[in-house]
Amino acid sequence: MTSRKSKSSNEAVLSFVYDDPQRARRVERAIRPEVGDIDSDRSSVTVTREGAELELTVTATDLVALRAGLNTWSSLVTVAEDAGGVIE
Repeated sequence: MTSRKSKSSNEAVLSFVYDDPQRARRVERAIRPEVGDIDSDRSSVTVTREGAELELTVTATDLVALRAGLNTWSSLVTVAEDAGGVIE
């Protein structure tokens, strides 16, 4: 995970690398419908995938919102992995 702070927001990047692109795609497709629905006035997320790597960038106005966003999105990825049989 990497994090950055600017004058107006805080940002952290969660990177998940899978054995193959199909597994990364399965997780991405499972969490993508939540993007925009879970966003709030204080935090948002962007999801990108390149091959077998899935990257979530959580941006928040303050550290409390950043922590909450990281917890939420980490949990959603874990559920998607478990439900899709990605983690063996």
